[in-house]
Amino acid sequence: MTDGVDALVHELENVLGDDAVITTPAATAAYLRERRGLFKGRCRAVVRPADTRAVSETVRRCAAAGVAIVPQGGNTGLCGGAAPDASGDQIVLSLERLRRIRAIDPLGHTLVAEAGCTLADVQAAAAGADRLFPLDYAAAGECCIGGNLATNAGGMNVLRYGNARELVLGLEVVLADGRVWNGLRALRKDNSGYDLKDLFVGSEGTLGIITAAVLRLHPRPRHRATALVALDTPSAALGLLAELRALTGDSLTAFELMGRTPVEFSLRHGAGCSDPFPQPWPWYVLLDVTSSRRHDDLRGMLEGTLPELPSLARDYRITDEDAGRDTLWALRNSIPAAQRHEGASIKHDVSVPLPAIPDFLARADAAARQRLPGIRPCAFGHVGDGNIHFNLSQPPQMAREDFLDRWDEFNRLIHDIVATLDGSFAAEHGVGQLKPAEVARLKSAEEVALMRAIKGALDPQGTLNPGKVVPAGDTGGHDRH
Repeated sequence: MTDGVDALVHELENVLGDDAVITTPAATAAYLRERRGLFKGRCRAVVRPADTRAVSETVRRCAAAGVAIVPQGGNTGLCGGAAPDASGDQIVLSLERLRRIRAIDPLGHTLVAEAGCTLADVQAAAAGADRLFPLDYAAAGECCIGGNLATNAGGMNVLRYGNARELVLGLEVVLADGRVWNGLRALRKDNSGYDLKDLFVGSEGTLGIITAAVLRLHPRPRHRATALVALDTPSAALGLLAELRALTGDSLTAFELMGRTPVEFSLRHGAGCSDPFPQPWPWYVLLDVTSSRRHDDLRGMLEGTLPELPSLARDYRITDEDAGRDTLWALRNSIPAAQRHEGASIKHDVSVPLPAIPDFLARADAAARQRLPGIRPCAFGHVGDGNIHFNLSQPPQMAREDFLDRWDEFNRLIHDIVATLDGSFAAEHGVGQLKPAEVARLKSAEEVALMRAIKGALDPQGTLNPGKVVPAGDTGGHDRH
């Protein structure tokens, strides 16, 4: 295969130009390693097309040569979906040069962005038109909108605005043979056939390569208030969520649950973090309410509501000032980095139905501690939409490598609990090359067969991001019923 890949690389250099093709080890290194370091591969070249035509030409020539392509945006994924394998025979196709905002329609509340625009680019373009693109999470300055859509990214604001899928009206996609499907339509209603865009959103580049998208915008919030609430139990968090949704309607934008352990991690290691209350509490909720109305007293609404819920809100802090919000949100946003200072962690990005959250947290916590005394469950996440990051930090006296060697063991332990609650083992980070075996193990045989049929129909040669999402081999799913 190596000779064929070398010939293809020279061909792409001639067609696209030397500046579009990177081959030296020093230059390609940044494209080969997944963000957490769990996956690191090799490739013969990184190809960086400058427009959709060049992406199409690259894919067409790779398909003709039978060479596999690994699409990549900002390379901020957490499941190895954008990392090549170890063969060295794959081509990494980076979309980072597709950086144009093609159009903004404030009246229609839409924006057309190319796949290489960072999420922050898209947010800024929307803000420049006095509109909001609500997808948001910590990597906004690095991640690319093409990758956000390919993984159906979630983040902080799913409760009000939905996942990335709900923010897409149309797509432009390069298919496995190099043809371009132009589905850049800004229609809210179109029942003229299958909704093809939904095949590609969340497919992690295994069915086609997203090169541009029509994105749904929203009115820009004019008012925002933030509250940090101390709680006794996760059940109290669900009670508070129900009360606030009833009282605020769609003003409740974010609702983040944090256990005391991750808060302590942030207090020890997070910049600008301080303990918010005179005493520690087992659980905390960080919430945002926003409004685009010209006159709205959101702080007053929270100040009038939380004192009426003493059995749920044991203590609270409320602010509508930027500095105060940043201080409260620092506790939540510092958790992932702070956890790294506490040693190795085994991560679980799971979702369960909202009523099952307390049961899941209790069962998963007990099971992990029983399996390995001294382990430190670190639970936090977007509880408003049922997504919990149930991370496990190593016992302080345990060797890092010994702990990480038990990754599969603890994945199975936690994912099995999730499955009994009709949840998902891949809530917002995707499957990548980390979890295809769990797809085969935990999805039904019918689901796995449908996934393989779709993959076979749209990528019959298997050259688009092979080894990702869809389980390999003849293993089928199991009967969950």
